[in-house]
Amino acid sequence: MSVDIQLDEKIKQVIKEPSKYKVVMVNDDTTPIDWVIDILMTIFKHSKSSAEKITLDIHNDGSGVAGIYNFEIAEQKSAETITLSRSNGFPLTVKLEESR
Repeated sequence: MSVDIQLDEKIKQVIKEPSKYKVVMVNDDTTPIDWVIDILMTIFKHSKSSAEKITLDIHNDGSGVAGIYNFEIAEQKSAETITLSRSNGFPLTVKLEESR
């Protein structure tokens, strides 16, 4: 005795790309502009001109995007930025926002 099984529907597999996250630096009145430029160049690998532009955005607009990464990388760069800033006495704030 044999049993034949037929499926009426095909199972559709949906693969979703992982979300990207923005690393957003927030302006404050204490952290020097030169420090922010150095952080952008060392941790986020921006050129000097790119780092200066982002720093001016942070200063003028209240915040600026340092980079857009997968969650784990964004979290690591954020932690590195905060740790390095705090160890040098600067209250630089960084937050993560999901990129849409």
